[in-house]
Amino acid sequence: MKGYQLTFYTQQNREYKGVPIARWIMDEAQKFGISGATMMMAAEGMGRDGKLHSVGFFELTEQPVEVKMAISEQQADSFLELIAQSELRIFYVKTPIEYGIVGEN
Repeated sequence: MKGYQLTFYTQQNREYKGVPIARWIMDEAQKFGISGATMMMAAEGMGRDGKLHSVGFFELTEQPVEVKMAISEQQADSFLELIAQSELRIFYVKTPIEYGIVGEN
């Protein structure tokens, strides 16, 4: 299938409506009917501001978080519109991909 990989980048300490943004995106994707998404924590990353964000031994608040999903073009457009309507500001990357399941008839 042809579609898009949507990847959202945030930090552990960023919240929307009292919920960590990455968790909110995962929950909204599930409600939206997106059948798969992955949340990954990173050791460090550089934000749009050029500042280095990293996980510390005792402090996880600035830990970079990525949420990734492979979805159809229509799902990608609709999901981005849902996020835009929420007025949440978040950086994302939308990459054209081919996806499927190997061995499925």
